[in-house]
Amino acid sequence: MTPLFQGGGACVSEPVEALSRGAGLAAWRQIADALEAEIAAGKLAQGAQLPTEAVLAMRFGVNRHTVRRALGTLAERGLIRASQGRGTFVEAPPLAYPIGRRTRFSEIVTGAGREPWGDLVAHAEIEADAEGAALLGIGEGAPLIELVTVHRADGVPLSTARTWLPLPRFAGFAEAYAASGSITRALAACGVPDYTRLSTRIRARLADPAEAARLDLTPGRVVIVVSSVNVDGAGVPVQANRAVFAADRVEVVVGT
Repeated sequence: MTPLFQGGGACVSEPVEALSRGAGLAAWRQIADALEAEIAAGKLAQGAQLPTEAVLAMRFGVNRHTVRRALGTLAERGLIRASQGRGTFVEAPPLAYPIGRRTRFSEIVTGAGREPWGDLVAHAEIEADAEGAALLGIGEGAPLIELVTVHRADGVPLSTARTWLPLPRFAGFAEAYAASGSITRALAACGVPDYTRLSTRIRARLADPAEAARLDLTPGRVVIVVSSVNVDGAGVPVQANRAVFAADRVEVVVGT
């Protein structure tokens, strides 16, 4: 049967798609299976917007609660992404994200043929705790600037991060980052034209509510946490970073 929608979800005059009643398979599961099959067949392309719950409910002859459960299942499996205020979209395939001595978000995303950008969510001046002081080679209680950011590829959030840089060396970094959307360009604006990776630690855990909201994830989804320290050309630590990646949107590749 021809789907009730095409592309971005325009409704056309087609019959309601009948579900198998009394066959032992819940209606929401049948809807999820039908949409998954259309994603696999390319009828719903990567990045395409799904129809509204109301349109899908009409298509399958069910209530919106049943549709919502089906969509929730697909979201949990990483096949679709709900963006608040925009709609629900088919997820793109995972982006290969190499981590090595020179790791640059913008270069990685651009190399994959996608448009990179970073959003500054918040920033504040804080005092270094024992861990931050050790990572950056400064005294405990020394002033730092802390940034909360979201990093996107073609508008889709791939990661959210907390970044710490020592003050007064990086006074003005937040403004430089907000203007450029790039850690690399913001560091260059503060007198660090190049930098390299000193250390990287990788682990997995569940996203907390704030991270899930920034990454357009359903609660409880797995994220990849990449903690790192970068140094300037003289080997002086300039940045400690904890990036949280949506696990279904990236494939971390560790290099040398």
